Amino acid sequence: MLKRNVFTDVLVKRLVRANRIPAVHSPLIPPLHELGRRESGEALNAFERTESASVGFWEMPLAKAALFMLFVALTLSAQAAAREVGAIGLTVGDLDRELMFYTNTLPFELVSISEASGREQNALLGLSNVKLRLAILRLGDERITLTEHVGSKGRPIPPDSKSYDLWFQHIAIVVRDMDKAYEQLRQHKVKHISTGPQTLPAWNKGAAGIKAFYFRDPEDHVLEIIFFPPGKGDPRWQTPGMNIFLGIDHTAIVVSDTDKSLAFYRDALGLRVAGESENYGVEQEHLNQVFGARLRITALRAEKGPGIEFLEYISPPGGRALPENAKANDLIFWHTDLLADEINGLASRLHDRGTRFVTAPSVRLRGDSSEPLDRVMLRDPDGHALELIRRADPALSSVVTPGNRLSNR
Repeated sequence: MLKRNVFTDVLVKRLVRANRIPAVHSPLIPPLHELGRRESGEALNAFERTESASVGFWEMPLAKAALFMLFVALTLSAQAAAREVGAIGLTVGDLDRELMFYTNTLPFELVSISEASGREQNALLGLSNVKLRLAILRLGDERITLTEHVGSKGRPIPPDSKSYDLWFQHIAIVVRDMDKAYEQLRQHKVKHISTGPQTLPAWNKGAAGIKAFYFRDPEDHVLEIIFFPPGKGDPRWQTPGMNIFLGIDHTAIVVSDTDKSLAFYRDALGLRVAGESENYGVEQEHLNQVFGARLRITALRAEKGPGIEFLEYISPPGGRALPENAKANDLIFWHTDLLADEINGLASRLHDRGTRFVTAPSVRLRGDSSEPLDRVMLRDPDGHALELIRRADPALSSVVTPGNRLSNR
């Protein structure tokens, strides 16, 4: 995931070539790309414990400083990466109606409801006079947020939205039994996108045997239920139990160019590629109601949390871009929380590379303030929104409450 600094590598090699030092990764020291925040101190001690008397390398102050700088640079780079995918947020028009759907038709558990307003919310969302009602819901270990803009309602989801439009996003809800889950949705008369549950064919090795079904909530947000056969998906989805609906495996977004999105999510944000496939055929057409659909699918993961899945439509062409005037109170505005140990440097690098920010411009985005950023909202290359959140304590990183999600400082 992490890229070594070429200049520093060359410097170190020149300093140590004459001494022929052994490989840095002794049995005491794990590879640098595997080091986390907590292991950094132990690793530095391990460097000093490594037997090097025969080499005499540590007696060279400049060489020792160079290796130390390399270690620190790689460790800071790891800390700046997104360490966890947190809650997935939907903007809703009527919070009460949506809560009824998610806690009755679907078995999400209501965690909290709160209100938020003020300058911090205005700046974060790039709007004025923001007044919000927020609900946090949980299914298994994963969470979603439903945000209603009370003061200024946005536009509904376009009625002609297609699964290959670039504003498309959904959450994939894992089920233990597809037939039982689908029957429950049918009894509640959900709005179908798929003609019915689809089983991906055996020839598709990456996805063979996976069952899926697309549908809509009352405000036309797209949702998916998905079943993983043994050997597919996260092993925890195979844990015995009685619940039919288990949790959220990933959020899927349509992208225009997988390589461009990888440069953003993998190279800039630090997520890793967890799987790839190419889906097409009659099952895929019935799944997302797109005739001739052929998709390049790429799954990414952080250290914790649900995945982010790219859907690049090889065919058909013609998916519409996110409208330039789309705002955070429009119902097509989803956002995904990404948690990192520090976000000042990350936000600064993204700002410098031309990333679009939802959050109102601030000198703090340019990284020239010593005050640590708590959160900032930005857009990926296709306009999907992400909220970068600084983890105050990694042990508490999964607990995202309205109080720490939108600060009223």
